[in-house]
Amino acid sequence: MSFKGFIWKSDPPANIPFAKSDIWEGLRFTGESRHYAVGDTFYPSWASDGKMYSPFTDGVTEGVACNSQYILRRENGKLIAELTTTTGQAILEGDNPLDLKIIPLENQYADTYPYTGRYPCGSLVHNGIWYYGTYCLGLYGSTRFGDYVYNWPHLGPFVGFRVSRDFGKTWEECPHTPERSIFNETGLGGWPVKIGSPHFVDFGQNMQYSPDGKAYLVAHGSDLKFYPVAIEDFAHNSWITGDQIYLIRVTPSPETVNDPSAYEFYAGKDEKGNAVWTNDFARIEPLLEWKNNMGCVTVTYNPALKRYFMAVTDGRTTVSKMNTYILESESLTGEWKLVTYMKDFGEQAYFVNFPSKFISSDGSKMWICYSGNFAKGWNGEVINANPPDSAYGMVLQEVELCKKN
Repeated sequence: MSFKGFIWKSDPPANIPFAKSDIWEGLRFTGESRHYAVGDTFYPSWASDGKMYSPFTDGVTEGVACNSQYILRRENGKLIAELTTTTGQAILEGDNPLDLKIIPLENQYADTYPYTGRYPCGSLVHNGIWYYGTYCLGLYGSTRFGDYVYNWPHLGPFVGFRVSRDFGKTWEECPHTPERSIFNETGLGGWPVKIGSPHFVDFGQNMQYSPDGKAYLVAHGSDLKFYPVAIEDFAHNSWITGDQIYLIRVTPSPETVNDPSAYEFYAGKDEKGNAVWTNDFARIEPLLEWKNNMGCVTVTYNPALKRYFMAVTDGRTTVSKMNTYILESESLTGEWKLVTYMKDFGEQAYFVNFPSKFISSDGSKMWICYSGNFAKGWNGEVINANPPDSAYGMVLQEVELCKKN
């Protein structure tokens, strides 16, 4: 689809804790877009063979159906929940974001117990090896509380990675389970989760721009205990909402990615302003914090501009319109500054990321990837496609960074 280009008006709340960027003041949508009618949860990783590899779920992608939540069935008159779910993966071939060939691979099965959802998150293909992370949600897919229905309002833990050495043809199962996750976190009983849904920082093809050869991951979460009886609390720690962003790193290999002792956790800054890293998960500190205004997060490095761009989605009550804001920084550990705050982007866009393969040579243009509008009208709210082409599946929109005068 093509439409008339426009600049999205930045409209941040008065209490936003980020200073405005010194260089950029917004995004211009060029009007070039493509909606691929497939499943959602696409996070493309640009591999050394020139192809991109991505997870997907909850939909049909080129004839392959995938569902990452529990399935209810009846047996002898009783309603039974089957707690084994599937997560999908696909190859994205082509150099033109408007004309990609999406090739789904065989789904993989994963147990959810004691949760009821197990979804894809951080995905990386590095040196021919695919690391595919999953996290848990539950206990229920949707919950009515008062006048509202909430979608997956309880964030569970990051479980760990399954590994493929042949670009997704065969897989080595994750050694961790939802009950015994890699960082020993749990979302049961109202406990907060910090590393619930991590995503790899996109360092370009085969991680070529990593500053030190390590893979970094960003994740949204919270250190506040939540209770399902308090809407204002549990909405902060769902699949799409959070209070904080956390940063972790590991040297990627099949031996290290599932070894918690191989990870380093961002633990704030010292008195000189230098980042502190620790192997002790108990000392982890938020990279960024904005209570009830953070959520699903991704980061991409733009090599021409020598800047990192972070996309954060505040999913509000999980089924309403959603806000997305873009931050930029010279360093992963900040200072992060605001490029634009896009109120009601999508109007319900989620899983927002910038695939590094589609950054222009001068860095001024990127393609924003997201899914949209999965819950139109759940709570009686009218949700439209804005910008045009926003819909369930995988959406790619070309955007241009607007420089300050």
